[in-house]
Parts: sequence; structure tokens; C-alpha cells
Amino acid sequence: MSVIGSPALVLNADFQPLSYYPLSLCSWQDAVKAVFLERVSVIESYEQVVRSPSISFKLPSVVALKNFIMQHRRPVFTRFNVFLRDNFTCQYCYQRYSANELTFDHLIPRYLNGKTIWNNVVSACTSCNFKKGRRLLKHSNMKLEKMPSRPTSAQLQNNGRNFPPNFLHESWRDYLYWDTELQD
Repeated sequence: MSVIGSPALVLNADFQPLSYYPLSLCSWQDAVKAVFLERVSVIESYEQVVRSPSISFKLPSVVALKNFIMQHRRPVFTRFNVFLRDNFTCQYCYQRYSANELTFDHLIPRYLNGKTIWNNVVSACTSCNFKKGRRLLKHSNMKLEKMPSRPTSAQLQNNGRNFPPNFLHESWRDYLYWDTELQD
């Protein structure tokens, strides 16, 4: 069985993922290297075995860092983080879109000295952005779902939980979805 496509979920020392979106993953090669360098503890393993001339073991599927990484830094202002803050939803028509279908909209247009900052930019679909045009919100007959603000890292992480990646190994479930209902 091939080891290609067997990433490891990386948890902080408190057993929380370093990131939900994008999900904190590393390649099987990096996971094996981190195990040998004693930077991580193996929490769960795949059934696949890797061998060297002197040792063989199952590939790690979930690893936890031995040293805690603080993550209380302020989120960086990026197009992607604005979309994540707004849950990939147009703030005018309230429809969800993929990142490549969304645009920025400046509440105070740039030609009126509107800045490209957290409090002045929202996610908008192309048609709503075109409809609003270069007008102020109060002159556009459009309403926002919510006023924009600077998100915290925790808010972005929480929003990221709504967008699971294409591949989720069953061994990761206990570490990703703390708030899901447990089966009887």
C-alpha cells in the first residue's frame, strides 16, 4: 500500500489543531522526521508501515507537538482572511461562494479615500459588488449582513471549522470536532 497521501494532523501541545482552515497537516515524511527528532508525540497511526534497514513502524496519522506554540497573534489582513471572517458569504445577498467567486467591497470607496482595512472591507459576490458600485452604502439601497470588524484569531479558527478539507482521516475526528454530538 502506498504512503503517498498519508498526511499527519498536527496538534499543539494542548491537543488542539494548530489551524482549522487550512487544516494543520504535514506530510508523512515531515511527521516521521519530527518523531525521530523528538519534536512530536505520536497520538494515532495509520495501518501503513514504513521500514528502514534498522526499524519499522506505522505511519503517524495524528501527532502532538511537545512544546506549546502560542497563537494569540492578531490575524493578518489578507483577502483570504476577510473571506474567512465573513464565512465565504456575500455580505449583501447572504449567499455562500467559493473564494474565487468573491471580491472585496470597500464600504467607503477608495476614490473617497476609503482604506483597505478590516473595518472598511467586506466579502461580496461580483453582481452585488457591481450593483453597489462606487457609492456609499447609504446611497446604494443595500444592507450588510453585519458591519465588518477586525476578527480575532479565535474567530477565524472557529469559522474555519465550518469548512472541512477534502480529506479527513477517521483517526482525526476526535481531535477536530469537539462540539459534535457523541453517539450512544
